[in-house]
Amino acid sequence: MTRQDTITAATGPFNEDLNMIRDQLRRFIETEVTAKAEPWEEEGMVPRDVLRRMGDLGVLGMRYDAQYGGAGLDVMSSVVLAEEVGRSTFGGFSATVLVHTDMASPHLENAGTPEQKAHWMPSIVSGEKITAVAVTEPGAGSDVAGMRTRAVQDGSDWVLNGTKMFITNGVHGDLYFVGAKTDPDAKGSRGITMFAIEKGTPGFSVGRALNKTGWLCSDTAELIFEDVRIPAEDVLGEVNKGFYSVMKNFQNERIVLGAMACAEAQSALDMTVEYVKQRKAFGGVLWDKQVVRQRLADCQTRIAAGRQLVYHAAGLDAAGHDCVQEVSMVKAYCGELVNSVLYDCVQFHGGMGYMRETPVERMSRDARVQAIGGGASEVMLEEVAKRM
Repeated sequence: MTRQDTITAATGPFNEDLNMIRDQLRRFIETEVTAKAEPWEEEGMVPRDVLRRMGDLGVLGMRYDAQYGGAGLDVMSSVVLAEEVGRSTFGGFSATVLVHTDMASPHLENAGTPEQKAHWMPSIVSGEKITAVAVTEPGAGSDVAGMRTRAVQDGSDWVLNGTKMFITNGVHGDLYFVGAKTDPDAKGSRGITMFAIEKGTPGFSVGRALNKTGWLCSDTAELIFEDVRIPAEDVLGEVNKGFYSVMKNFQNERIVLGAMACAEAQSALDMTVEYVKQRKAFGGVLWDKQVVRQRLADCQTRIAAGRQLVYHAAGLDAAGHDCVQEVSMVKAYCGELVNSVLYDCVQFHGGMGYMRETPVERMSRDARVQAIGGGASEVMLEEVAKRM
């Protein structure tokens, strides 16, 4: 363990069980992900057998009830998961896992009926079914209220038409939680309903796999819905109340994204410190240069601050407090932090930092979306400002 890990284990908000889960996850990711994931970048996906083995470890449903194979833990287990997948150095792997565990499947946990949970949750926890959440559209990203996908009631069924964009796990997912406008006369955020739609449903197709700058082993898609007929029993939660479900889960999503970002930044910084302590230049090693040491020390300081902000927001969430402002701070600060740290890490690797063969080059590309996805920094800062 690094010094930061030792301090966190001793003084952080994690009990013995969570630290055991952390150790188990770390061993699995070091041997089964970090050491093997390079080809996944070319393949554009995380192998499903890797996700099923994570299900076997019990880490894909830690927040869910034991009757479905879960462990009934709180948000701190999600923070542990996010930190450890973030350490993998493969942002696409992290995104694949965390969208399934903490961004998509919570819609079922929070709004699903007992029958819906009994039908889908065991296969979600085991990794047999991988989930995606389809809210973002070509013209409505952070502005969920601008959604244009429509669902019209036809007897007891709903008929859905529209397009979703930038959907993580969209190509190879199995179960999709899809938002659609169900009351065309409702203003703003009102009149949105969530639906559960399985791959293979007539009229539902993947329009195209998207070619991204980073997160290359995360499959991302445009989804097309053409007269997709959805039975009433697959409505998720209350009709016309879906916006509130989306907003509720955004808090959890942004906490785990912040935790992932801090772990990515720490992993890159650790690599860079090791590199500059060995890289010789101008009659010594780079670490001997005060400007290098201080820039990297500043990175370490800001990462430590980011982690504590994540833990603070997660603690508030676990205790049931209103923490929209703090969670928005997490998303804005940590999304910018990982980009800033990776900029410095590439800089201090010199020419090697610009080569595809070095992890920090890949990580710098993966980091860029952290200030965009899950709530752009500017949108998050507006949420902070509203509550000042």
